Amino acid sequence: MRIVGGKHKGRTLGAPKGRDTRPTSDRVREAMFNILQHGIDGPGLDGAHVIDVFAGTGALGLEALSRGAAHATFVEYHRDALTSLNDNIATLKEAAHTTVLACKTAALQAPKNRAVDYAFLDAPYNMGLSEPALDILIAQGWLTPGCVVLVEVAALESFCTPQGLSIVKEKSYGAARAVFLIYGP
Repeated sequence: MRIVGGKHKGRTLGAPKGRDTRPTSDRVREAMFNILQHGIDGPGLDGAHVIDVFAGTGALGLEALSRGAAHATFVEYHRDALTSLNDNIATLKEAAHTTVLACKTAALQAPKNRAVDYAFLDAPYNMGLSEPALDILIAQGWLTPGCVVLVEVAALESFCTPQGLSIVKEKSYGAARAVFLIYGP
């Protein structure tokens, strides 16, 4: 697994052994970021603040940093994934531009600095975790108006759009489906 664009393009990311973490493939991540940067009228990644929920290896947030985001907040609870995430941040020398919250999404409090321009959610498939996580992000004030949200779910998994979000695009990638939304309370 590698960073596919920006200043860290080609740099390798580590992942925990086993099947507990399912990183988004390079090809799918590249396609999703092409849509984020060229296919949706969003705030732009340059200088953006992002949150990567169910971060795993941190590939989505680190990809955003590589492509010009100013800061990434990572939310991850599992120990092996946290180890890989912290190793990946150190390898890319991005510690100054990151915050790692080692907690479950349900424990998220309001952001300490500022709300985010982009939110990435790649929850374990078929467990119905994306909608409650989005509800928490909205309730705690994590999303700026106009925030672009990318939710990755299983291709056939149901997804009910939480109040305040509007779907602007959906794209299937084999076993995965990317849902692109805009937040506008």
